Amino acid sequence: MSSPSTRAGSAVSRRSNPATYTGLLEPIRKAFAKANGVKPALFSANSEGACPACNGAGVVYTDLGMMAGIATPCVECDGKRFDQSVLGYQLGGKDISQVLGMSVAEAVAFFADGPAALPAAHTILARLADVGLGYLTIGQPLTTLSGGERQRLKLATHLGERGGIVVLDEPTTGLHLADVAQLLGLLDRLVDSGKTVVVIEHHQAVMAHADWIIDLGPGAGHDGGRIVFEGTPADLVAARSTLTGQHLATYVGA
Repeated sequence: MSSPSTRAGSAVSRRSNPATYTGLLEPIRKAFAKANGVKPALFSANSEGACPACNGAGVVYTDLGMMAGIATPCVECDGKRFDQSVLGYQLGGKDISQVLGMSVAEAVAFFADGPAALPAAHTILARLADVGLGYLTIGQPLTTLSGGERQRLKLATHLGERGGIVVLDEPTTGLHLADVAQLLGLLDRLVDSGKTVVVIEHHQAVMAHADWIIDLGPGAGHDGGRIVFEGTPADLVAARSTLTGQHLATYVGA
């Protein structure tokens, strides 16, 4: 398949979340600040608005010496990460912790119109929904996301860019069949926008949908590593010269 380039980074922080990673938090902070006549820095748990007891982590870590440490919700902020004074400021009837506790789908509706209408935030949220992440909570730690979810999160950040190469490694992992179809539609849109999309994938629906396939084999692991086919999915199915071609032929009913 042609491709946008990106592989989700393996190093993630518990303090990072979809809102911070995508830049969504920036317009939200500014909107809260404008609505309440205060500084935007108050609405960051990594800055001036942090709960002083847990330093904005939302949890308190206890070192148990030879045993694994434990993390318990901060009793001061009840895991909300913000100082109590900050939680008194609202936007559209919600405080900052309530907004970060919304799912992407809920936040799309919240920032679409009404007193909390915020086009900059709505655009980013719509992209997250486009990649099938409507169920994610926008403030949940990136450490709780699967590899496939992180890749789609990174993919969402590239939707508004022009040109470029995106590399995805098994982006269908954990996806429902309906979500795979949505992902394929999204990849098509990226290609149509001028991006090159390279997908490393075993899912037969993705292979059948690709513009071009490079098949490595003839086997797996130590038995592979050589290019055994290069061409269109139709040619791979017609040749049936590799294990991939044989299985793909069965999948498409050829």
